[in-house]
Amino acid sequence: MTDQVLLSEREGAVLWLTLNRPRYRNAINVALITALDEALSTAASDDDIGAVVIGGAGPHFCSGHDLGSPGRDLEKPFRRVATTWYDHSDKEGAEAILVREDEAYLSIPLRWRELPKPLIAMVHGACVAGGLSLIWPADLIVASDDAYFADPVVRMGIPGIEYFAHQFVMSTRIAREFLLVGDRMSAARAYQVGMINRVVPRDDLRETTARLAKRCAARPRFGVALAKRALNAVEDRMGLRDGMSIAFGLHQVAHAHSALTLGDHVGGQDPTSIAQDLTVE
Repeated sequence: MTDQVLLSEREGAVLWLTLNRPRYRNAINVALITALDEALSTAASDDDIGAVVIGGAGPHFCSGHDLGSPGRDLEKPFRRVATTWYDHSDKEGAEAILVREDEAYLSIPLRWRELPKPLIAMVHGACVAGGLSLIWPADLIVASDDAYFADPVVRMGIPGIEYFAHQFVMSTRIAREFLLVGDRMSAARAYQVGMINRVVPRDDLRETTARLAKRCAARPRFGVALAKRALNAVEDRMGLRDGMSIAFGLHQVAHAHSALTLGDHVGGQDPTSIAQDLTVE
């Protein structure tokens, strides 16, 4: 075991970043998301890096937000040079929750979406709730055939994860089922509905992802940056950011409701079924 929550290695022009909390199924805490953000910020300015891949150590890619491991660090401030919000750790009530979640779970993933280099998510095993906010900003998503995806937070009384891109990564009809029924979506189904780019056998995951990353890294840097900006601009004009802003506000209403009625903003409305949905074996 290592104290590093994020591992980094270079293979030619490709930077490989690996979530490294396997004991807790790579649950996202402040330390992990900050380390990932700093690594991507550095990669953006490194002319020798042409593409970035994000993967996960252990049996699962990511089990979602850290709701209870010994490494849960919701109260810690973000140590960033440039930030969209002030420190949340010395605030109280809804202010603390909104500031932290806007920065960590919405603004930071949106920055990753603007990375001027190809960003590829390599998914195996579970990708649940907050884990989706790590892959949906990516340009390409490659999944092993044992991967599955879920956003079960409606059972917590929450309308969906903070990075509310559901209707842009799949059709509205499928997004309704994904949220309202809350079942796990297999990699095969995710490919069928257009949420991911490739499904491959687990043993071929790294090799397939490496081939795609090398091809992306070989493209002209400025052309890639301009193409990504154009693609993002079209999505934004289709309503992505506006929809996220509305959904984020409703997300905060849900936290406030749980805090008022249960004394815990992530307490949820149906604890038994929540535990079942969020359990990753």
